[in-house]
Amino acid sequence: MAIIASTLILSGCRSRPTAPPNGLTPIRLQLDWYPQPEVGGFYTAQLNGYYKDEGLDVAILPLPQYGSVAQQVATGKADIGLGSSDQVLEWLSNGLPLVAVSATMQHDPQAIMVHEQSSVRDFKDLDGHTIAAQTGATWLKYVISRYGLHQVRQVPSTLSIANFLADPAYVQQIFITSEPFFAQQAGAPVRTLLISNSGYDPYRVQFTTRDFAAQHPDLVARFVRASIRGWADYLQHPDATNAHLLALNPALNPAQEAYTAQALKQAAFVTGSGSPQEIGHMSADRWQTTSSQLKNLGIIGSSIDPASAYSLDFVR
Repeated sequence: MAIIASTLILSGCRSRPTAPPNGLTPIRLQLDWYPQPEVGGFYTAQLNGYYKDEGLDVAILPLPQYGSVAQQVATGKADIGLGSSDQVLEWLSNGLPLVAVSATMQHDPQAIMVHEQSSVRDFKDLDGHTIAAQTGATWLKYVISRYGLHQVRQVPSTLSIANFLADPAYVQQIFITSEPFFAQQAGAPVRTLLISNSGYDPYRVQFTTRDFAAQHPDLVARFVRASIRGWADYLQHPDATNAHLLALNPALNPAQEAYTAQALKQAAFVTGSGSPQEIGHMSADRWQTTSSQLKNLGIIGSSIDPASAYSLDFVR
């Protein structure tokens, strides 16, 4: 992390992106995964010309293998990245002056998935269970602390549900917009618990470096404005974008894409209240809550000011 911070110090003062002959200013958006419906709003903004309407030529970059979104943005390989508000706070605590500029999702679609007959019906029921989760999962540390769990074993999660299907007692971290579809396809009835319902509820966000936001506030504002338009459209009319995503990522399939788009809309992950007017919005109270939770867990230092990790200036 120190290497990344040093690189940022050396390359943080960026000149204004140069407009090419088409008159559009290039912006590079770094995804935190591959093209998929969970980022469909950005592709809709690109396909429908909303970025061009704002004078931007936006390139959407899949995450390189073994790549880090924070590193890509901090070292100037991308201008804006996707992540979560707790990650931004952790990066800030580790010396990376990154700042969130808009909420991609009001609530994170990450969840845990269990078989329908499982005894796990609430987070307190996880005691005595093994959980397949991302290494170092902050949400799990929070759940263990809040619910006083003493006998939880963590194993690394995989990109497959094969182990889940083979073991009726398996508990797996998932995206509620994805893995339940494949379990249903395999004939396995499941139940899910949204991690946000545990009380740990960070945003999913778009972020950039503090320098870039300060030097190019107009570009950031235009990017955010066009992205919000894209998300509003995608939630209502996802089919054209899903076809484009399928061409970019043949590992997808149309039924899966339709399931994900419907799940995003039905659970109001992007809108929060279900109203398009809420897309992109963040609140100081939510950031303060997440910061306090991370401080209580000892993940970030007590000196970190959560207000330095985000800006509310770009969403109107």
